[in-house]
Amino acid sequence: MRKKTCKVFFSVSSFSSFFSFFFLCLGIFFCMEMAMAQNRSTIPINVGVVFDMDAWVGKMGLSCISMALSDFYSSDHGSDYKTRLVLHTRDSKRDIVAAAAAVDLLKDLEVKAIIGPTSSMQADFIIGLGEKAQVPIISFSATSPSLSSLRSPYFIRATLNDSSQVKTISSIIQYFGWREVALIYIDNQFGEGIIPFLTDALEKINARIHYRSVIPEFAIDDRITSELHKLRSMQTRVFIVHMTTSLGAKIFTMAKELGMMSEGYVWIITDAMANELNSMDPSTIESMQGVIGVKPYVPRTKQLEDFTTRWKLKFQQENPTILNAELNVFGLWAYDSATALAMAVEKSRNAGASFQKLHTSGNTTYLEAIGVSKDGPKLLQAILNTTFKGLSGDFQIVDGQLRSPAYQIINVIGNGAKGIGFWTRENGIIKDLSLRSTKNGHSISKTNFGTIIWPGDTTSVPKGWVIPTNGKKLRIGVPLKHGFSQFVKITRDFTTNTTTVTGYCIDVFKEVMDALPYYVPYEFVPYVTPDGETTESYDDLVYQLFLGTFDAVVGDTTIFANRSQYVDFTLPYTESGVAMVVPIKDKNRNKAWVFVKPLTWELWLTSFCCFVFIGFVIWVLEHRVNEDFRGPPWHQVRLIFWFPFSTMVFAQKEKIVSNLARFVLIIWFLVVLILTSSYMASLTSTLTVEKLQPELLKSNEYVGYQQGSFVARLLAKMNFDEDRLRPYSTPQECVDLLSRGSANGGIAAVFDEIPYVKLILAKYCSKYTIVGPTYKSDGFGFAFPMGSPLVPDVSRAVLSVTESEKMVQIEKAWFGKYTCSNSSASPSSNSLGLDSFWGLFVIAVVAATLALLIFLTTFMHEHWHIMRQSNLPFHERIRILARNFDRKDYSSHTFKNSELRDAVGVLGHMDCPQSPHDNLSMFASPQTNEPPSPSISSHTEQIFHLPGEEGGTPPSHEENVAVSTQESVIGLAIDLNAGR
Repeated sequence: MRKKTCKVFFSVSSFSSFFSFFFLCLGIFFCMEMAMAQNRSTIPINVGVVFDMDAWVGKMGLSCISMALSDFYSSDHGSDYKTRLVLHTRDSKRDIVAAAAAVDLLKDLEVKAIIGPTSSMQADFIIGLGEKAQVPIISFSATSPSLSSLRSPYFIRATLNDSSQVKTISSIIQYFGWREVALIYIDNQFGEGIIPFLTDALEKINARIHYRSVIPEFAIDDRITSELHKLRSMQTRVFIVHMTTSLGAKIFTMAKELGMMSEGYVWIITDAMANELNSMDPSTIESMQGVIGVKPYVPRTKQLEDFTTRWKLKFQQENPTILNAELNVFGLWAYDSATALAMAVEKSRNAGASFQKLHTSGNTTYLEAIGVSKDGPKLLQAILNTTFKGLSGDFQIVDGQLRSPAYQIINVIGNGAKGIGFWTRENGIIKDLSLRSTKNGHSISKTNFGTIIWPGDTTSVPKGWVIPTNGKKLRIGVPLKHGFSQFVKITRDFTTNTTTVTGYCIDVFKEVMDALPYYVPYEFVPYVTPDGETTESYDDLVYQLFLGTFDAVVGDTTIFANRSQYVDFTLPYTESGVAMVVPIKDKNRNKAWVFVKPLTWELWLTSFCCFVFIGFVIWVLEHRVNEDFRGPPWHQVRLIFWFPFSTMVFAQKEKIVSNLARFVLIIWFLVVLILTSSYMASLTSTLTVEKLQPELLKSNEYVGYQQGSFVARLLAKMNFDEDRLRPYSTPQECVDLLSRGSANGGIAAVFDEIPYVKLILAKYCSKYTIVGPTYKSDGFGFAFPMGSPLVPDVSRAVLSVTESEKMVQIEKAWFGKYTCSNSSASPSSNSLGLDSFWGLFVIAVVAATLALLIFLTTFMHEHWHIMRQSNLPFHERIRILARNFDRKDYSSHTFKNSELRDAVGVLGHMDCPQSPHDNLSMFASPQTNEPPSPSISSHTEQIFHLPGEEGGTPPSHEENVAVSTQESVIGLAIDLNAGR
């Protein structure tokens, strides 16, 4: 029974095993069929890969490309693609001429695209082959700006151009205010390509490359050490390093050994090294503490973190000898480049067509045998139009290269790099990308950088310029001169063989150097001619800076345009200008007509005409309403001239009752006040100080200038004859020449700079004075070589010293106190002209004219009925208007309070004689009740005798109304006079 059971169990087991094996084989067969069917349905596209397999970028790039294709074709989107990229790798073996590998791929395999090479030098050769075969060349690490897609449209830079980072670097330089940098770069196409772009970017921020340190790619240690010693002996302390990682590591290691990674130094690395910091040796990172770097910003995403983890695992399995490998942005660009190429191949409907062979003769070269890709133009266009979100960010090709993202600014601290800020085209340097920019394009954050640890483990921002560590002092050239020793004085002690330099300019320079935020050692070196005499020309002294004899020039050196072409000047520390000094001679005491000189004849004439016009306007406005402006004709004419002139001293006795006249008079008082005040000031100046500036050119007088000064050239430009110029060296010699005069072997005037003039006038201000205009000059300044970084700092220190009390103390110590007031700026001797007052006259005339027009308009409106009398001739109507104007206006308030004047005014309104006796003869004595005398009656008849009665023309209605009105008024006047 047991045996039977065992047999049955064995039979069942055998049966189940058979079926399991059968289904397993069936599954394997099915999978193989599916795979073969899929392979039969996809189109293989040959793609070449040219890398330096021994270089880190090549190994990392190849692994990233393989993973990119695997990830893409296994994704939901890529699995439906009919095309599949097939990689054919070639090792360029660090050969610059990597054309052999590319030719093999193009001729034998007819690849549709080439990814690589890794270096810019190799890419320069392969780009030409790609253009010939119309095959896109895609490089994710050739960053040299000299490789341009404009030269070859088939070159696609799937990385950033080195020129895109120069604005970030220049923004850092500008932010910290550094003016000079030294550029350290590798001696190849990659290193040289950035130079023109960086130079232009620095020039835009008023900075420059002071020195270029070129280091060969395979330089030995002695060569690097020698170059670093040269950099350390220079004044510039800001270094920009642009080179490969391997050579850069050597430089920083040796720089630390030489003490060049200490406090005061600034090191800035480009993205060529900044991108690979995480793959450097810890010893190299230790030597780079405090370095600033720039690199493209790659946002941290979940996709990037997952890929980084998978890549490290895969790369460690494939390269077990490489430990702690770190992925950088070049690997991400390689991954995105392969993805973009896979997408573009599918979009271009690439069918893997063979190359079109060129018709050549039998003796063709190996390069001539390369055909032309039929799918190349379509594939190129598809790549340029491909955009997606990659591992490195937004992938988009613009003008043949990857669109530039934001740049991250890093600081090497501890075991790695720390982000301290960002740079974008829109906002410049910002601390956080999440901050929005303002309208002017600046960040709204208070500080644009995070905390920066500079070399030497300090947070203090380096000045970027220091005195070299070799202890060399600045050689300060000073002029040797005998006169005007208050400015510069050189004393030689022959017993001790020492030289002492003192003076106003020297003390100012010492104060300025003490005000600098850093110590600058210097020594004064007198400049003498070869024969040992004094400095003949300051131009020669300043030119010594250009020749390198001196490091600076200090003294009474004027800032001049011609000199600034080869040296740089600081801001001036003295008053600027060239003035003329002449003796004071009071000749006006014997001039009877000196009171006329303060005003020009045009101003005299204009003032007189304006006075008469204002008097006429006031008379017109006051004549009908003011008793003071009435009377005999000769009295009224005299009043027209008298009244406006009396306002000059406010002595007018006539009262003004018209509002229009008061308005005109207010304006006129303002004009008179300003005119008289100006006249008195000018007259006082003319009587006190002689009209001193002689007609030097016309009279051919001798003039003086200081020996060695640029004033001689200024006088030559002013057309002074060189034979009439006499130099002087000391203030005493200048005074002696002036005292003798031009006719006695002296000079008539002196032209010199204001600091010297003030020194002379401080002692002789009672005898000499400044006259005429001040000619433009820029004062005294300190001179430095062209482009010296000391100039901005010294200029700021000059401002600090000149605005302080210390400057006043230095001036008092060397020049003393001025005993004469206004000795350096006497009033101008020019007469006051019409151009200074025409605005006042215009205001007065316009106001008077406006008032006159208002009065005439009102008067004509009241008497317009006379002008409408068509039965009268025009001249008769004008005569009546003039007669009415000459009569009093009894509607005015000035006449309403006097009844007697009203009666007399009525008679006057009836064309009565305006004799002073008429008012008394027209009425009987107020003490009698008798009727008016016959003379009054007859006179009344004469009054009402109208022209129509004699000429047979009946009076008009208006005239009858006027007569009846006049009769009533006369009757009222008679009744009042009779006492009724």
